[in-house]
Amino acid sequence: MELLETVLKEFAGYFSKGADIVVSAPGRLDFLNTHQDYKGLPVVGVGVNLRAFVAARRRVDKIVRVASGNLRDEYLEFSDSFNVDGLRLLGGRWFGDYFRAALIALMLRGFPVEGLDVWVRSSVPIGGGLGSSGTLLVAFIGVVNEVLGLGMSRRDIAEVAYEAEHDVMGVPCGRLDQYSSAYGGLVLIETRPPYSVEKLDFNGLFAVLDSGIRHSTASIHPVRQREVNEALRALLDSSLPWDVRRLLGSNYWEPKWGELKVEMLEPHLKSIPSVLAGRIIYTIKAHESTVMALKLIRGERVTVESIADTLNINAEHVEEYVSRYGDERMALIGYIMTYQHKLLSNLYEVSLPTLDKIVDLTVDMGAYGAKLSGAGLGGAVIALIPSEKVGETIAMKAEKEGLIKRWWIVKVDEGLRVEKHNGA
Repeated sequence: MELLETVLKEFAGYFSKGADIVVSAPGRLDFLNTHQDYKGLPVVGVGVNLRAFVAARRRVDKIVRVASGNLRDEYLEFSDSFNVDGLRLLGGRWFGDYFRAALIALMLRGFPVEGLDVWVRSSVPIGGGLGSSGTLLVAFIGVVNEVLGLGMSRRDIAEVAYEAEHDVMGVPCGRLDQYSSAYGGLVLIETRPPYSVEKLDFNGLFAVLDSGIRHSTASIHPVRQREVNEALRALLDSSLPWDVRRLLGSNYWEPKWGELKVEMLEPHLKSIPSVLAGRIIYTIKAHESTVMALKLIRGERVTVESIADTLNINAEHVEEYVSRYGDERMALIGYIMTYQHKLLSNLYEVSLPTLDKIVDLTVDMGAYGAKLSGAGLGGAVIALIPSEKVGETIAMKAEKEGLIKRWWIVKVDEGLRVEKHNGA
């Protein structure tokens, strides 16, 4: 409620009129199957109670004025103004391009766009691995939908947000951020058409530990995508049997990843550079472990032996890990989280020594598990924790050791919602 009141006050102070509508959307945690959405594999995201608020008022012309309270706080350029006719991006990482891109994406779909006054205030940290740009786009498109009465569904808003970032702005992202923010809660997102979303019951508590090391999805994803393509083409050039070859493709989104096993490819992976082989092995193993975690999240009976078999790890090691905790189910989910971080670090090479140290510290101090969140090479580590006290103790220790700059204890939160509508 505090942030809502701030947004309403700042809007009125800047535009000299009150806002008609305020919409908010949650930041997201990249929970399971990181770097897989652009390959068409299902991913698991969590909407959390760090939210972006966007207030808006309709204008009688076609001018859009946008301003950010966060940027104003930092004494940066914080406003943009443009006519929706002849709309174009400015480039140079201009913050206004997010709003321009969203409106372009709407117009490409045939929606009528009119003038607006818009004020933004967000508690989702920029560049911290919590999907700040996707959250901003979802909230902005959500408020445009309400102000202009476009009648879009939650799924429509998520897809337009994706099109704005991926197609219009050219960011090589998948759909994890936009769909997680629009739907909220814990969601399983199928990233092949028709991009279905399954909401799952999960009330986990998380510590978000921001390393303070800034990263850019736009500088990480294209490199890994190119490497996966190189690996696939090298495999296709080898003497693969037909039943394996038919599951592959020459581009990262083409293989039937869910049907592939490392054992099928093992003899052939040895003939390609080890770095490229690692990208393929990561993709398969991360997906297999996500399938196992989803069974746990849904409350299905999963044995330690089956997890050990899937992860190719000694069952006694898993049992010893689980014995440290009072909640076996959460401990096993956490174990898979940490396992996926190690895959991201060792095989996909998107971690950093600092991130690895944060993960190790959190687990040593009582977290169920931890992994990087987002594109990697910086940003945040998320830890699944048994209590706020454990999370706070971990965060203060990591801060004292100089591993993190900021931290939050967050809980699962709902998705896109209208906070205020026409004075109500």
